Amino acid sequence: MSAQSVLAWLAQHAPDLRLIDQSASTATVAEAAEVLGVEPGRIAKTLAFRVGDVPMLLVTRGDARLDNARCKAALGGRPRMLDAEATLALTGHAVGGVCPFGLASPVPVLTDRSLLAYPTVFPAAGSRTSSIEVSPERLAELTGARWVSICTEPPIP
Repeated sequence: MSAQSVLAWLAQHAPDLRLIDQSASTATVAEAAEVLGVEPGRIAKTLAFRVGDVPMLLVTRGDARLDNARCKAALGGRPRMLDAEATLALTGHAVGGVCPFGLASPVPVLTDRSLLAYPTVFPAAGSRTSSIEVSPERLAELTGARWVSICTEPPIP
């Protein structure tokens, strides 16, 4: 599944977006930023977690951190990160390629407002070497995501 499911999903929902395959690891924010030649904040990392029994995905900027207090206030509970096996089972994507596209099962998607600092961002695309470039607004629209403010951004240097 994974990259192939993302390609199929893109063909159906966003045929204008092209898959970027760097043939080099983009599995971490630092690797992706270096390979794509952008600042870490423009990497749209996707986190898989659950609040109570409800699994969900959060897409946020690469240099942001999940804030437990904000999450609890916005979502009604403390987030618990899913392990690699549970993430793969839920999304169909292995850690390092997790994204909100071509999912194995329907999962609520949240997009953090921190993404809005950039005109375009680079979420993974189902593999450890692939991504796409998309505006944060379009990312949220395509995935049916709900906007939230549950992350803290790094201080401005």
